[in-house]
Amino acid sequence: MNIAPRIEAKQVGFDPTRLARIDEHFARYVDAGRLAGWQAVVTRRGEIAHSSTYGLRDREAGTPVQPDTLWRIYSMTKPITSVAAMMLWEEGHFELTDEIGRWLPEFAEMRVYAKGSTLKPYTVPAIEPIRIWHLLTHTAGLTYGFMQTSVVDGLYRAAGYDLYPPAEVDLAEACRVFGELPLLFQPGTAWGYSVATDVLGRLIEVVSGQRLDTFLTERILRPLGMADTCWHVEGADAERLAALYVPDPTSGRAVRHDALGALAYEKPALLSGGGGLISSAADYHRFTQLLLRGGELDGTRLLGPRTVRFMTRNHLPADRDLGTLSTGGFAETNLDGIGFGLGFAVVDDPVPSRVPSSVGEYYWGGVASTAFWVDPVEEITAMFFTQLMPSSTWPIRPQLRQLVYSALVD
Repeated sequence: MNIAPRIEAKQVGFDPTRLARIDEHFARYVDAGRLAGWQAVVTRRGEIAHSSTYGLRDREAGTPVQPDTLWRIYSMTKPITSVAAMMLWEEGHFELTDEIGRWLPEFAEMRVYAKGSTLKPYTVPAIEPIRIWHLLTHTAGLTYGFMQTSVVDGLYRAAGYDLYPPAEVDLAEACRVFGELPLLFQPGTAWGYSVATDVLGRLIEVVSGQRLDTFLTERILRPLGMADTCWHVEGADAERLAALYVPDPTSGRAVRHDALGALAYEKPALLSGGGGLISSAADYHRFTQLLLRGGELDGTRLLGPRTVRFMTRNHLPADRDLGTLSTGGFAETNLDGIGFGLGFAVVDDPVPSRVPSSVGEYYWGGVASTAFWVDPVEEITAMFFTQLMPSSTWPIRPQLRQLVYSALVD
């Protein structure tokens, strides 16, 4: 699929010389060995204003990043799963206030961690059931084992759930385990990045009667023409997949990490709605354009425009921000002035983060340093793809915003 600009950047209000700073800046990351390679795409008013690649998708093989390179998008899967859930909501299958225990009984009688250690945790009954909006906003009290910040995520790791689940465990079994573990906090009282979107994926399966991969393919990926987006790669597509890297703790240079990277070549037992997809820039561009256009693209409507606007408002309790409600362990960007909607972080006030953006802009990223945002005010979308874990290694996301917004001159 073509991802090249068809117009001059100045036609949509960008200074092309300033946009070129994106390439100059991030080329230095590659030249210094901190990234193997990357791909960036910036659009305005539905037109691609800037599209570039630099470096190698596989440094050891010497193969360059190309426009059709495939990337592990990890948590950029979450907005797609959230859109899927809201499609079912639009059809009247559930209300956002419904208890998830109605469909997933393993979550009907939850307990909440109060004190103690991983060997002897003390818990109390949840005073509020987990509701569907809690899953969409990460306010359910669930967590991730890889967070390394609490007794509860230690319990996840003890159960075998770190960055990846135990081998051969499917989504239904994972949710059964999550339902047996205590919550980090009472539902609706705080924000904790978590397996909530995986649980949401299981809810989609039970409500729709389809496996998550089938539902996403039939209802979102195929209608949008996202043919490159998949759960694993094989055959000719395997050659297009970028290698996965981590920073050397001493030098900061990107070092290949095949132990995790190789998992993308295997069909997963667990369909992770929170982090399981692989995609291309062209495919994810179509998804961002669907959002920018209020749920419709090229005659295909997946959501109503009011639903998209509703999803991208701050849904945190008392309209507070992530800086106030976050339980910690999540440091991809500054969280001050940032709310959270139904599947997306939302900018309520750009000033506290000290990074230019628009009120109402929404975004997310993946653990391998991929990122996107949609700015409905300026009608901008931006995407950045690379494969370096964790995403907090370098300040790629705020720097990309600086470069894009300083190039907007109309």
